[in-house]
Amino acid sequence: MNRDEIRIDNLEVFAYHGVAPQEKENGQPFFVNAVLYTDIRPAGLEDDLSLSTNYGEICHFINNWMKDNMYDLIETVAETLAEQILLNFGSIGELVLEIRKPKAPVGLPFQSVSVRIRRSWHQVYLSVGSNLGDREKYIRDGIDQLSVNPQVQVQRVASLIETKPYGGVEQGDFLNTAVKLRTLLTPLELLKLLHDIEDRAGRTREEHWGPRTLDMDILFYDKLVYEDDNLVLPHVDMENRYFVLKPLSELAPNFRHPISGQTVLQMLEALPQ
Repeated sequence: MNRDEIRIDNLEVFAYHGVAPQEKENGQPFFVNAVLYTDIRPAGLEDDLSLSTNYGEICHFINNWMKDNMYDLIETVAETLAEQILLNFGSIGELVLEIRKPKAPVGLPFQSVSVRIRRSWHQVYLSVGSNLGDREKYIRDGIDQLSVNPQVQVQRVASLIETKPYGGVEQGDFLNTAVKLRTLLTPLELLKLLHDIEDRAGRTREEHWGPRTLDMDILFYDKLVYEDDNLVLPHVDMENRYFVLKPLSELAPNFRHPISGQTVLQMLEALPQ
């Protein structure tokens, strides 16, 4: 992620957000602070605005969006506005956004209340497989459903390979692939989306390592190391799975496992023949 910054300080917007009825009727001033992380170097070297993130456009975008929408909470204003900036300005990979509300009906002397959030795009790699029915259609439909979500951008899909089942359960051969995407979703939000897509494909979870119409697993989420009852990142035992590493090596041969330090290609080459 590039760490160059464009800063917008105290952009004043008159808008109609708030829980109290008079806030939506009368409106009030809000102040917006934003730190936009982008790559400034090409514009700086060429002195060319078209190579930069136009902060004037972003200021007008923020102003118009806050005027055209109405929410009870400034938390919601911050969350949805951050998402819209990231979706509409492709050069911005990450931002810090603060919404200040100096006229909030608190009933006590104060300068301002505010919320401040950091949001960004995340690089993710998935493993996708199927060994029931029209395997290729299940996989393609699953990836298409990912693409429909505005918070997910599918960037590349690896070639399909056919592999024997893993885990010792007697069943048909799998088709497998890997997907490179970027997303605004958190790991658990993305996991829920994948489970929803699997469920729509008729996926059942009655037998561990059993046959399935569609299997979608998160392999890497940035360089995150994470564990809870529902999700472990990076994906457990991926270093021993040819059906994971072979398609993944087509997309990211030099991506390093954040725990072992091995690249995807090194893990693939270390597998028994």
